[in-house]
Amino acid sequence: MKRVLLIRAEPPLVAALRTVFDTNVPEIEFCAGSAEAIRRVRERAIDVVVTDPETPIEEDVALAGELQRARPAVRVIVLSPEATQADVVEAIRAHVFACFTRPFDWAEIAAMVSSAITADTWRDGIEVVSGLPHWLTLRASCHLLTADRVVRFMTELQNSMPDRDRDLLIAAFREMLLNAMEHGGGFDPDKVIDVTAARTARAIVYHFRDPGGGFAPEAVEHAVAAPNPDTVLETTVRRAEMGLRPGGFGMLIVRQIVDEVVYNERGNEVILIKHLR
Repeated sequence: MKRVLLIRAEPPLVAALRTVFDTNVPEIEFCAGSAEAIRRVRERAIDVVVTDPETPIEEDVALAGELQRARPAVRVIVLSPEATQADVVEAIRAHVFACFTRPFDWAEIAAMVSSAITADTWRDGIEVVSGLPHWLTLRASCHLLTADRVVRFMTELQNSMPDRDRDLLIAAFREMLLNAMEHGGGFDPDKVIDVTAARTARAIVYHFRDPGGGFAPEAVEHAVAAPNPDTVLETTVRRAEMGLRPGGFGMLIVRQIVDEVVYNERGNEVILIKHLR
């Protein structure tokens, strides 16, 4: 039986969890604070711990370390009122599974709990290479679950942006991240990609480098510049029927969101630039 431990859980989270898991609901336990959570994890196998939504993130990161020392396989999902970029970087370094700050999307949190508890072969998969305030580089394994976790951390890093602008930018980031993992890494967890998020006074820059052999960037330029949108849409439908991702249509969406897309000569590195206004 899988077990989830919620620390001072709010009712909407419990309801969202029961909706996500439907009939296959894991055993959900509740506790009143961090000390009790550590004791519970020491006493029995707990798969996922969700922290108190009201505790500061630095306390939750310290708690994650204590829980992992007691039971290394436990996944810790941090809920916190707010977080700085430094807080998010420390959470990644501490192998926190995911981080959410208010206002909470309870359905998204429940979905992340579901991913965490069903990931039987989970391994952390994210390494901080550079954690400077203006330059964050992560090395991530080419795995869909890792992609979801990287996107979640990057969403928190852009929490100062208006919601709509942030959601669009993260959508572009996610598309390029998955492109790198799929085409460059073949979704092989033993392969890694480097992802950099840099911020200047005038722009947000994302850089992706994958381990693949590259491709001819002009081929992508041709796909996304297709004069007939129906052609791109038809291709997208066919790829979906084959279980593949959007391809050229995804790149078309990215170009509508960011201001510049730049490839290297080999075609295994790409930079997205979003100008700040």
